[in-house]
Amino acid sequence: MFSFFQKKRYLVDLLGGFTDFHNHILPGIDDGAKDVEESIELIEEFSKIGVENFVCTPHVMGEYYPNTPESIKKALDNLKSNTSVKLSASGEYMMDQQFSEIIEKGEILPIVETKVLVEMSYFQAPINLNEILFKLQNHSYSPILAHPERYVYFHSSSMEKYKDFKTRGCAFQLNMLSLIGHYGTNIQHKAFKLLEAGMIDFISSDAHRLEHIEKIKTISIKKKHLPILEGVIENSKNLFL
Repeated sequence: MFSFFQKKRYLVDLLGGFTDFHNHILPGIDDGAKDVEESIELIEEFSKIGVENFVCTPHVMGEYYPNTPESIKKALDNLKSNTSVKLSASGEYMMDQQFSEIIEKGEILPIVETKVLVEMSYFQAPINLNEILFKLQNHSYSPILAHPERYVYFHSSSMEKYKDFKTRGCAFQLNMLSLIGHYGTNIQHKAFKLLEAGMIDFISSDAHRLEHIEKIKTISIKKKHLPILEGVIENSKNLFL
């Protein structure tokens, strides 16, 4: 007999075999895990939702987090020596003047193959944004823009700014926590608008602390969004096949 009381679907139900490629679990090099012990706690909590493969992406951001391939590798090796989960490392690169220099020097750590995770300031887009994107692609890298839903200065332009990014070869990575309004209801609304418009390519956690994973466990999915999110998650998994 048909029942109107269907089992509620949760995001974590879809994460088997998923690689989280945007997180801050490396110890002591940005605003994420403070030490190895905290990194291990985060990894153990992730395992409870079926996530056991990671590309660690500490901030690479001017003077605030001046990480280099060397500092990232050192933190990665430290963490690897304390856990058996599958770990690699890249960075979440702030698109600023320093990033242009990083590209020129060939100091980028891609997520996988040519894919590079980039972000922008939450206050305004870089003045030379198009130049940075062109330089990145001219060096054979493919940008993935982290959490496009969080750049509120794009919200008033409907989808035009986002479409412009797409025409310049940018893929979009949604933050899981945007689905439940963790960053505010406006950002939650924009997250679903981008999903419904078919503009989101990938999804990841952007987890910094245990609280974030606890909140991810609570994310339920409406029936109309289930096939969209299933496709996005499958696309995210396929990055690492």
